Amino acid sequence: MRKSDLNGERPTRVRYWVIFFAVTLSVITYIDRVALSLSRKQVAADLRLTDSQMGLVFGAFALAYALFEVPSGWMGDKWGPRRVLMRIVIWWSAFTALTGMAFNFVSLYVTQLFFGAGEAGCFPNITRAFSNWLPQSERVRSQGIIWLSARWGGAFTPILVAFLFQFLTWRQAFGAFGLLGVAWAIGFYVWFRDNPRDKPGVNQAELDLLKNNIPASSHGGVPWGKFATSKTVWLLCGQYFALSFPWYFLITWAPTFIDERFHVDVTQSTMLKVLPLFMGGVGSLFSGLISAPFTRLTGDINLTRKILACVGFAGASASLVLAAYMRNPFLAVSAVAFSSFCNDLVMPTAWGTVMDVAGGYSGTLSGTMNMMGNLGGALYGPVAGLVLQRSLHNWNAVLLMGAAVYTTGVLMWLGIDPSTPIDTPESAKVHPSIPLAVVGILVAGLVYFGFNSGVSTIGPMLLPLAAGAVIGAAFGFWVRARVAA
Repeated sequence: MRKSDLNGERPTRVRYWVIFFAVTLSVITYIDRVALSLSRKQVAADLRLTDSQMGLVFGAFALAYALFEVPSGWMGDKWGPRRVLMRIVIWWSAFTALTGMAFNFVSLYVTQLFFGAGEAGCFPNITRAFSNWLPQSERVRSQGIIWLSARWGGAFTPILVAFLFQFLTWRQAFGAFGLLGVAWAIGFYVWFRDNPRDKPGVNQAELDLLKNNIPASSHGGVPWGKFATSKTVWLLCGQYFALSFPWYFLITWAPTFIDERFHVDVTQSTMLKVLPLFMGGVGSLFSGLISAPFTRLTGDINLTRKILACVGFAGASASLVLAAYMRNPFLAVSAVAFSSFCNDLVMPTAWGTVMDVAGGYSGTLSGTMNMMGNLGGALYGPVAGLVLQRSLHNWNAVLLMGAAVYTTGVLMWLGIDPSTPIDTPESAKVHPSIPLAVVGILVAGLVYFGFNSGVSTIGPMLLPLAAGAVIGAAFGFWVRARVAA
């Protein structure tokens, strides 16, 4: 029996303030991220930008966001989330404010590039902070609250932006958004400590809840060899790609889908466009809240996570199939919204699994997983455009493509061990040549679309995709040889 139990001491709840800071940062993140797309007309008119130039600006954020996921997560593991989050939030807030000072295409492109590089570290370092501060039983629920905040931040930002634009120019609004992030960074740095033992007010009973957690900087270098040969790592990355690829429909093509297919008035269109992200937030919260009681029912956290993830992927797939064949606007968009709900059932489960299997490397692994997800997001736009063009603008083809990709997530979760740490002998292994060949195909496809935006046929893509597979597989054999050595 613990000493705190003998004394009748109840755990303090200082750790819940960590969740509060994470929630507010998630909201700020999505406000800053969505603001430019919502002010696109004003920005383009002021800077005299074409639609293609604005598309490149949006792509700058996505590119930098994906590339800096892993480095940002690694920094959180090495130096602790306190120093890293304070610096990157001030960094991206500065470039949010500088967006309001842009004077041409190049200056706007550069600010979005650096803005994306900063925001890339947000969720990996939140995950690292949770690994330090939260017991295993509270992690999935907390991730649910985080993703609820993020989704609803994106869903309701249009209302906030519309309100601010009544009083401020778009340039002044971006300055205000930047100040909001700086205020958060200062408050967080003053209050937060990487190690709960260093935080006044945390009693021994609360520390006992966290005794199995691994503090930041308590380990050596990142075990990249174990990452590369871990079946769990590759399946987590693969399922997150399968989760993010169809989800990007909601923030890229969904508004066009609603307008073109249903031709509703402006008020109805606005309400329908808010619904999918709103329901995604509900799904995240539901997943986080149901996880602990469901685990008590099943008696096995592995089974709980597999069920939630498989139900999420299967439900998202089935909902998109239903949406493809519905013609009533409310019913069809409700089906898309329920797909978003099911999609976000998986989110807390996936991020909670990362915290458990990665231990002291949760920042790095979460960054790796999120990078793969954003690779899927970067590919979705051009792939969906190609499908629309080849199918003569048949929206059913786009929805069914997303449903098919969701189905692969079910298969991957059946093979994931969601609790065994990857640095233990019991963790399943895989030859890295196979998953790296797949990654090579995806990267080759992304590069091909980047240099051939007007592609309308599949044939020319086959050679670069095959080259990507060969290069990826060869790199996998080299990695395996290095690990064996």
